[in-house]
Amino acid sequence: MPPSAPPSLTIRPATPSDLAAIGRLGALLVQIHHDFDPQRFIAARPGTEQGYASYLKGQIKTPNVVVLVAERNGEVVGYTYAGVEGWDYMALRGPAGVLYDIVVDPDQRGHGIGRMLLDATLAALKARGAPRVVLSTAEGNEEAQRLFTRAGFRRTMIEMTAELDDGVS
Repeated sequence: MPPSAPPSLTIRPATPSDLAAIGRLGALLVQIHHDFDPQRFIAARPGTEQGYASYLKGQIKTPNVVVLVAERNGEVVGYTYAGVEGWDYMALRGPAGVLYDIVVDPDQRGHGIGRMLLDATLAALKARGAPRVVLSTAEGNEEAQRLFTRAGFRRTMIEMTAELDDGVS
């Protein structure tokens, strides 16, 4: 069982005032994935924080979207972004909740914040009618995979990547 979360931690729906912090964490998520596999994942660039914040600004009021933040002492230390989607023949699945992002500030990890965010997101997706939740995680992100496994997720798909550009122009 993970250590208990700090007592002053609150999980709540994101508001526009949270967007700068979410943008910072979103850029961190981009960079972490790039570090796992720079050929597969884009790198964070100048403007990534603002781009992430701008995109999620349009999402936080959408009825079938869930954007939650973990807040401690007035500071956003993590967030999730998820949505309820309909039939997806490309993914060979029926309606489902999809967890797009989950990230906790590295300085705040190890206190159960990720699990609290995940549990709250799953509850919110269930309340919106999602019969199941799917997600993708980077191959090298073993910490996240352990979190998802402990929360009851099972492996159902494996993404594979082949580079077709040999670098010669």
